[in-house]
Amino acid sequence: MKGISTHVLDTALGTAAAAVSVVLERAGEDGGWQSLSAQQTDSDGRCRQLLPEDVSLQPGQYRLRFDTGAYYKTKSIEGLYPFVEVTFVVRESDTHLHIPLLLTANGYTTYRGT
Repeated sequence: MKGISTHVLDTALGTAAAAVSVVLERAGEDGGWQSLSAQQTDSDGRCRQLLPEDVSLQPGQYRLRFDTGAYYKTKSIEGLYPFVEVTFVVRESDTHLHIPLLLTANGYTTYRGT
């Protein structure tokens, strides 16, 4: 499968982070960002395919923007980061990138998943 996926885990609560809004963007040649899709994580904390069917995975810079503030508001928790933005590079040889987000109200980490 070609594309971009993510998985959000709330490590402080020990659960998948369901209903987190995620926006996928690609950097344009002019330096601006073009929105490609907007989704919410499913009950397992996943967006299995963020790249729309009619958009091919091309080399360049991409960004995922996670609305963590809204997620924590539903939990009645005041977090430090209202949004988490993860910028990454797609290379010519990449066919699929999985970008997990491990989240707490006051911190986060990410890595290249499989």
